[in-house]
Amino acid sequence: MADDDRSPEEEFQELMRRLLAGETGAIDPEQLARLSGMQIDPAMLQAVMSQLQGAFSGAQDGVEWSLAERQALHIANQDDRGVSTGQRTDLDQAFALAALWLGEATTISDLPHPARAVTRGAWVQATLPVWQELAEPVATSIADALTDALGQQAPDDMQDLIAGAGRLMRTVGGSLFATQLGHVVGRLSTEVVGGGDVGIPVMPDGDAAILPQNFADFGRDLEIPDDQLALYLATRELAHARLFRHARWLRLHVISQVRDFAHGIRVDTDALEDLASRFDPSQPEELRNALESGALLPARSEEQTAALTRLENLLATIEGWVDVVTEDATARLPSAARIAEAVRRRRAVGGPAEQALGSLVGLELRPRRMREAAALWRAVTDAVGVAGRDALWDYPDLMPSAEDIDDSAALVARLTAQSRGESAPADAMDDALAQLLAEETGEAASDAGSADGGSADAAGPSDSDSASDGGSTSNDGSTSDDDGAPGDQRPV
Repeated sequence: MADDDRSPEEEFQELMRRLLAGETGAIDPEQLARLSGMQIDPAMLQAVMSQLQGAFSGAQDGVEWSLAERQALHIANQDDRGVSTGQRTDLDQAFALAALWLGEATTISDLPHPARAVTRGAWVQATLPVWQELAEPVATSIADALTDALGQQAPDDMQDLIAGAGRLMRTVGGSLFATQLGHVVGRLSTEVVGGGDVGIPVMPDGDAAILPQNFADFGRDLEIPDDQLALYLATRELAHARLFRHARWLRLHVISQVRDFAHGIRVDTDALEDLASRFDPSQPEELRNALESGALLPARSEEQTAALTRLENLLATIEGWVDVVTEDATARLPSAARIAEAVRRRRAVGGPAEQALGSLVGLELRPRRMREAAALWRAVTDAVGVAGRDALWDYPDLMPSAEDIDDSAALVARLTAQSRGESAPADAMDDALAQLLAEETGEAASDAGSADGGSADAAGPSDSDSASDGGSTSNDGSTSDDDGAPGDQRPV
């Protein structure tokens, strides 16, 4: 069969056979170019081949994250239509008016530089460092599990030989994961409308952006004027970016909670060993599907479930504040309520790429309690005003808790009392603390009483003796009355 008659899958298998046979210099660039039928970027695949060759020679180790960037940009740039002058002008005007409206709705200051319209590729390049940071614990866990599974299956007398193959498996697993992450981020770039769409701070600090191409796709079926839609989304994007820039601790807080969840991920060794027993390097599709579907990630542990609940409450608190501020700032827009509902539903459901991200790293970025959190922030705003509400973001300890989302009455009562200069009403925690302090104070008083009684007992005999003598003995042996005789120098 002539080379031109082979399918892309057969081309890929031939490449893998040459690589595994040691023919590292026999990879034809033209052969890579014929793999477009598999939806694989030839340049990205050539980088994978170089990575595998490096693993054979021992020159490279670990996850090659540049593969993720190449794959993401390959997908993002496929249908990227760029940003036209008209789109840029319209969004610049929307951002300018949104900034003025936000000045009335929040005390949190404006961004240091203007927001902008960006392409899908620019969004990928701006956000990929954060995606890499979030996915690294999972990639490392999968790569380590591949290596461990291979070592456990080999007999003791073959461990030295397996060491080199283990390095290859680690590289293969890490490279496939990086490529799959790039695939997910590239697909996300075709769905997100702004930098804050996924709820976590993926854009650089102080940056706000809208993707005009995705904005057009989002508004196509809503039957809402583009100018109103642009104003609402620009306001929401600026509010999200302002919050993370104002509360400097918040970005690290969110990222740390995501990484806490990711560090708890463990690979399902049974599923991995079953896959490794029939894995054919010339057909990596099964491993890719296992990574994409989440089949290698077992059910969440109790610790992971608790970490996910904390993260969801945190994201809901952030999104709830953004919702309330955006609602107040866009009160002039006739279609604001309809747009807000469309945004909430979109965030609650998520797109295909966001679902793929959940399968890949076991994490769904859903603010499941966003409506309850928005009701909390509305109650706080009505009670203490905009300034009192926004001051809760000044320090981590002031931010509302999950219990406050459950019942905002206690938080509102405490903030209202503080605004009047009164003592805040005691809550359950205050009562428990007061009881604990009372118990400690009682124990301390009891101990002090025991100590004083002991001292009195010790001093008792000498006092009694002095009293029974009816007087005192002077230095020369004479005695005198207690009232003091003439010439007596003792203090009475």
